[in-house]
Amino acid sequence: MTAPSALRLFGAPSRYLQGPGAIDVLAEHAAPYGAVPVLIGDAHVVAMLGERVTSAMMGAGLRPRLLVLEGEITRAAIAGLGDQVRGEEVSLVIGLGGGKSLDAAKGVAQLLGKPVFTVPTIASNDSPTSASIAIYDEHHVMVAVDRMARNPDLVLVDTDLIAKAPVRFLLAGIGDAISKKFEADGCLAGTGVTPFGTRPLLTAIAIADRCYTTIRRHGAAAVAACGRGEADADLEAVVEATVLMSGLGFENGGLSLAHSLTRGLVRTRDAMEAIHGYQIAWALLVQWAAEDRGDEEILDLMAFYRQIGLPASLPELGMKAPSGAEIDQMAEWTMVAPHLANLDRLVTPQMLAAAIRRIETLAA
Repeated sequence: MTAPSALRLFGAPSRYLQGPGAIDVLAEHAAPYGAVPVLIGDAHVVAMLGERVTSAMMGAGLRPRLLVLEGEITRAAIAGLGDQVRGEEVSLVIGLGGGKSLDAAKGVAQLLGKPVFTVPTIASNDSPTSASIAIYDEHHVMVAVDRMARNPDLVLVDTDLIAKAPVRFLLAGIGDAISKKFEADGCLAGTGVTPFGTRPLLTAIAIADRCYTTIRRHGAAAVAACGRGEADADLEAVVEATVLMSGLGFENGGLSLAHSLTRGLVRTRDAMEAIHGYQIAWALLVQWAAEDRGDEEILDLMAFYRQIGLPASLPELGMKAPSGAEIDQMAEWTMVAPHLANLDRLVTPQMLAAAIRRIETLAA
């Protein structure tokens, strides 16, 4: 990436709609775009919501097409979905479900030159708001992160659906989002740039800060509400933090060491199997150790993690008895990450391995 200019760019979805029953107004928001919306979801989501959504759209005079994503989100899968509707008068592409379905919809929208809506049914990360498209191979190895020309036109989050999803997905969203304040701060303090290629904006720093305080204030109660299947005020606050605030914070504030560590984690025994947000929660602790934060601050965050069910150590992440050699190797693998300059100090394998060891000692 070339050196950033003095320009600053803030990107965001055109609209964000959240609340219980929100999916029932999807047709109303799709109608102004034209008569043929294309909906994309995996088999589970299509079975759960396909008839409900398409019936509402036909009732609004639309002619929806419903496509099923099978397997990984590869370039071939995106092209295959696009081929199914090529030549039709597609007005809009809508992704329903988790990250794969949303990225598939983004990819098809980009292929067809159409706008996209994202409708997440879980709150496991902040991809619904972003212009990024994660591309994998058939073995679920990420091969690229493509960028759309603009963010989604609408992000629609039905919190009744979020509340009824397994709690582990909300926990993953919390783990992914809780780092964004500190990664944006690191990017601002260092020499890094945002996914838009500019230096961080102060607006994003403020949003990421509110994301963190919202999670700390409402996180435990929100997890309890999700366990009850109830979309109460605490869950609403945390969903807004994990989807909207987190997305705006990272895309306009930048990422740093916590997300860099995924380059090592996805190649490390057992830890590679952990869901992304669980990896980031642990990696934030390592970033704090690398920043020389005090034990008391780190132990406080560890206590919060353990209160709600996030991992505070490699064994809690699934990696039993990590060896010194494995920690050193994870640190070496992390050195290829593009966000390492987004910190106020030079990151070396030795410094990173020492930070990991400090976290494992504190967590024991």
